[in-house]
Amino acid sequence: MNTTEFQRRYGTGMMPPSRRLLAGELLTPLRLALDPAQYKRLPRDIDGQGRPVMLLPGLGAGPASMWFIRRYLRRCGFRTWDWGQGKNHGDVEQLTPGVIERLQSLVDRLDTPIALVGWSLGGYIAREIAREHPELVSRVVTLGSPVVGGPKYTAVSHVYERRGLSMDTLEAATLERYTRPIERPVHAIYSEADGVVAWQACIDRFSDNVEHIRVTGSHVGLGFSKQVLRLLPELLDA
Repeated sequence: MNTTEFQRRYGTGMMPPSRRLLAGELLTPLRLALDPAQYKRLPRDIDGQGRPVMLLPGLGAGPASMWFIRRYLRRCGFRTWDWGQGKNHGDVEQLTPGVIERLQSLVDRLDTPIALVGWSLGGYIAREIAREHPELVSRVVTLGSPVVGGPKYTAVSHVYERRGLSMDTLEAATLERYTRPIERPVHAIYSEADGVVAWQACIDRFSDNVEHIRVTGSHVGLGFSKQVLRLLPELLDA
């Protein structure tokens, strides 16, 4: 897929999130603290029937960042595993083989493919594993994950630029991946108030088997959002 095709579908005006949206991310802990009772109102009569789920954290985060999701899915009867790579340092090529190895081991043991839930960059990695190894993956749920542009349309692009990486080169490499379709279902959750990843970059206009689901709230809040938590059991049970 070339730049012309990308611009035809996305236009030429996509930008990283505004400073206003990024500043709003700082208020997320306060918003969560103001309404702790919201989690007590989540449905508790869901039976996940032991379906296996692997959780992949976002850039700069580790398994503990997905504690709310893990706790709620287990309460709903799902079995969960973290990705086994510790903190997500952002090097996709280095991280992905370890995730695949852990996933293969679990699939061999459980004799069933596993659903992947990935937050931000973790969702991108989950999609690419599903693309390359559909036999290991039942479905993918992404939370605020950039599916076009790599880090180009995010508030953390400078992290990669400091490593000497070109945003245009990473964008082109991401587009090239679309020459091989993703066979498994993908549910892409995004928020137009995302202050880390441009919400437009979360929309996959090239793949056929993707459902986009808009929620409210910040990027940092996606892993704690009552809306997201309510959605996950149904999406993983579909």
